[in-house]
Amino acid sequence: MWQFFLSSWRAGFRNRAFLGLFLLGIGLVGIAYLSASFSPRQPRTVALDVGLSGLRFSLVLFAITLVQDFVGREIDRRAVILTLSYPIARSGYLLGRYLGVLALVAVAAAILGLLLWLVVILSGLHYEQENRVLLGLPYLLAVIGIWLDVAVVTAFTLWVASLSTVAMLPLALGAMFAIAGRAFGPVADYIARGADGDKVLAAQYGPLLDIVRWLLPDLSRLDWREWPMYGLMPDATAIGLGLLMAAVYIGLMVGLAVHSLSRREFS
Repeated sequence: MWQFFLSSWRAGFRNRAFLGLFLLGIGLVGIAYLSASFSPRQPRTVALDVGLSGLRFSLVLFAITLVQDFVGREIDRRAVILTLSYPIARSGYLLGRYLGVLALVAVAAAILGLLLWLVVILSGLHYEQENRVLLGLPYLLAVIGIWLDVAVVTAFTLWVASLSTVAMLPLALGAMFAIAGRAFGPVADYIARGADGDKVLAAQYGPLLDIVRWLLPDLSRLDWREWPMYGLMPDATAIGLGLLMAAVYIGLMVGLAVHSLSRREFS
């Protein structure tokens, strides 16, 4: 497993996606800095909100691109046949690739998170807003939540790559999963609260969402930005449930990926 982890680690830094998406992340951090000028009373809050959204977008795109390159493309080109011809378990191959991608995403999150931290400090430098942003432990927790969010998306993309016969399918489905998983929580809460009095809408989609709830993780549970932005500390139970959800779903997706690749025949 560790040889695949190390090879993914080395290949990741040589991958053009690392440089391209890293530059994208820097650009989005720059947009966060510019967005602060649209809110003269809360410049740092706006910069932090936009920056965290840009950080998640960059990391998700980075992670699913790496899975596409390290697993999906190797399978599509049959290069994986040579790798699996050695006396190694296929589970070790997938786990090594997965952990390698997560390590690279952690490095990118640390660098971009530090840049965003500096941008937020510099935003509204000559203006002390009434509600201070918290850039210590609350900010660190928000960045860790984004990394866990990306870890779940990466596990799903790994599963798709392990069974896909279409080159770009992992990339496309991974992106769709990231969007749907993040939007599911707010949509489900809106319907559960009565859809602003629209009883027809609530009755029509309520049962469907109850089914989807068992298939799609609510990635909004890992969004803890309200603590650094507004000082609203999340409930410990909510954090625990979010961590449990992420761990269970990652384990399930990685397990399905190992099962799919183990049963797959290459010729």
